[in-house]
Amino acid sequence: MNITENQQTLLRMLPGVDHILEMVKADTFFDNVPKSVLVRSIRSVVENLRIIILDNQQNITEPELSNSEILNKIKESVRKTMTPNLIRIINATGVVVHTNLGRSLLADDAIENLLTIAGRYSNLEFDLSKGARGSRYSIVEDILCEISGAESAMVVNNNAGAVFLSLETIAKGKKVIVSRGELVEIGGSFRIPDVMAKSGGILKEVGTTNRTHLKDYENAIEHDTALLLKVHTSNYSIVGFTADVSLESLVDLGAKYKIPVMEDLGSGTFVDFSKYGLLKEPTVQESVKAGADIVTFSGDKLLGGPQAGIIVGKNNIIEKIKKNPINRALRIDKLTLAALESTLRHYRNIEKEMDAIPTLRLMTLPFDHIESNAKTLFEMLENIGDPRLSVSLIDIFSRPGGGSLPLLKIPSKGVGVKVQGISANAVEKQMRNNECPIIGRIEEDLFIMDLRTILDDELQLIENAFKHMLKKAGS
Repeated sequence: MNITENQQTLLRMLPGVDHILEMVKADTFFDNVPKSVLVRSIRSVVENLRIIILDNQQNITEPELSNSEILNKIKESVRKTMTPNLIRIINATGVVVHTNLGRSLLADDAIENLLTIAGRYSNLEFDLSKGARGSRYSIVEDILCEISGAESAMVVNNNAGAVFLSLETIAKGKKVIVSRGELVEIGGSFRIPDVMAKSGGILKEVGTTNRTHLKDYENAIEHDTALLLKVHTSNYSIVGFTADVSLESLVDLGAKYKIPVMEDLGSGTFVDFSKYGLLKEPTVQESVKAGADIVTFSGDKLLGGPQAGIIVGKNNIIEKIKKNPINRALRIDKLTLAALESTLRHYRNIEKEMDAIPTLRLMTLPFDHIESNAKTLFEMLENIGDPRLSVSLIDIFSRPGGGSLPLLKIPSKGVGVKVQGISANAVEKQMRNNECPIIGRIEEDLFIMDLRTILDDELQLIENAFKHMLKKAGS
């Protein structure tokens, strides 16, 4: 590589690590910065400047290599390093249970209980009545049975774990009959056939993609059939010329041949959403009432709690699942249990406590409230008074998210933003890189923010972010 004389001059201006370490001693900003972080930041900044100089694609001037400018760059690097990787963001996408953005928000009392349990000792596995070792499953088993109507219940780390553990316990080395139209794949490439293979169960597909009949199940039953499995296709829907077998019919068939029936609800819910003008989704209570021996579902989707996989059903099977050695690898900790128990308590009187669970509140939020907030945000951005900023109110649709209710589009109100001289993609990037990132969506060259998933106290943060962006862009 041929290095020009100017490049050589610039390279000689780069200070060494030891020299910078001496310089920072006079700056109180670095007083409480761990030395490992400081050295790492110094080396990163110097090396990055060296690459820029040698690359010769980006003009760099001598003032940019002054001690003060280099110290500013090191400070910024230190700030980024010292900032937690998992941070709060503003969800302006309109997707209520957004998998990439942390799924369900916890209820206030769930957060309070979580903090209490996190900072104190607890009776996680101690039976206070007997003064002896207890079971962590007892923390939420009674309330799960009370709400669902099931005989027994337990909780593991997520629904994928719940499905795997149940299959491994009931059907290892034996056949499991499933409709071909229910061989779903969810986020993270989790596929029913794959998890069944890992569990040791032998998949027996029946029917076709769009039509499966009861006789298909019955004709497939053999001496080594261990389970009839029904999987709720919560993240997609097949419409048109279709047919499937009801859970009640499968239960009757299972009883006839003495074969247990399991239903994986995926995004399980205890609420009949059709009562609130939304699409009907099968509830856990309905599956238990229909006679399913085992029902599995998530705790952090439509239920609105922390990440968890919940298993409810017949006591004799649940007890076998609890005793499975693999269970220890999938068990949940005290923080999840604390948040889950608090969430479940609201379901005892859910018709009066819908608003206490953020996921349910956001999904059923009155349009008038959303529209009011949209108008408020519109006015806040308009009042910035920058002629480059163009703001509009638009009618849009929100989504439940979390792989649930795939056909449901919930009417909502959004605020669309254009900035003269800045593309919608550039606006999106700057909002995403804001101190409190704002995640929206782009449609027709507009940066759009859906007010359904923006909390009331976040409007000011959004206004400040646009003020900062416009100031940064200059006059």
